[in-house]
Amino acid sequence: MLVSQIMKSKSDDGVVTSPPSLLISEAAAILSEKRIGTLVISLDGKAPLGILSERDIVRQLGKEGAGCLTMSVDKLMTTKLVTCRRDDLAEKILEQMTEGRFRHMPVVEDGVLVGLISLGDVVKARLTELSMEKNALEGMIMGH
Repeated sequence: MLVSQIMKSKSDDGVVTSPPSLLISEAAAILSEKRIGTLVISLDGKAPLGILSERDIVRQLGKEGAGCLTMSVDKLMTTKLVTCRRDDLAEKILEQMTEGRFRHMPVVEDGVLVGLISLGDVVKARLTELSMEKNALEGMIMGH
């Protein structure tokens, strides 16, 4: 299965982006309001500069306390982005996310953000794919 197929199966293909000057407290409010786990940081909503997850915020709160809420997200965001393309295979993405221990991956083509997939999206797609393969094999064995 390709990343493009995973993106098509998602109910919402929009990506929430925020500028690097956004405060951590504002980022936390957006994550909570939209019920999402990650913000892609971008000046123009197209070229990703970094990514900020709810885990990043919680870890910083644990280290520094509430004082970190007045920091801008560019101080906390991950800048070494691991991205994928629409024509990448889900198995490869699942492996990268598992090994890298992260749950969200921006989909970027020609430097432009075209989507965001989560570990849950990839797992759901793989389970669907495996179920279809199982049904096809059972059908062949049973002579259907």
